[in-house]
Amino acid sequence: MSRRAVTALVGALALALVAGVAATASSSPERSPALAEQLASARLATAKYVNGLHRAKADGYKIITQMIPDMGWHYMNPAIQDFDVRRPPILVYERKGDAWQLAALEWVFPKKPVSPPLPGARYGSFPAACHYADGTFVPTPSQDRCPRTSPETGAAFGFWHPDLVTMHVWLWYPNPDGLFASNNPLVRPFNAR
Repeated sequence: MSRRAVTALVGALALALVAGVAATASSSPERSPALAEQLASARLATAKYVNGLHRAKADGYKIITQMIPDMGWHYMNPAIQDFDVRRPPILVYERKGDAWQLAALEWVFPKKPVSPPLPGARYGSFPAACHYADGTFVPTPSQDRCPRTSPETGAAFGFWHPDLVTMHVWLWYPNPDGLFASNNPLVRPFNAR
């Protein structure tokens, strides 16, 4: 099959899958054609990371959290600063043994956006925290209180951030709680580290 045919097939499948996700969502903004188009664009752009954590790392994504129950392992690309549905700053992975599966895309904001970046967007939060090179983190209200190494593992300090508003998009793993829910009960089998 030619590369052009494969690209067309992947595009058609992405549109069909996104339309299915949008059609099964519970609120009407999540069913909008505009959202379906944006999600299709995001799926095409992030397909290379679905089973390719190594590819994400090569593109600048670094671990910022180990497994957060009912969510996943978070990898962030610090070079991505602005909202672009095709370039999420955070990729959320599920892990079983040596296998990694991209489950969600995530964006963070210093405060709730005045207008939603995606139709029907819902938000979560993440407390101010010190992050370490191995993905351990410690909630801490200010950077001057960050231990130089992770109290849990001894890993080197990476960075601190203030309280954040989060927006998850469960684009690669179904979520019965909705496309924008922070947590996903279907990832519980992956909760073990």
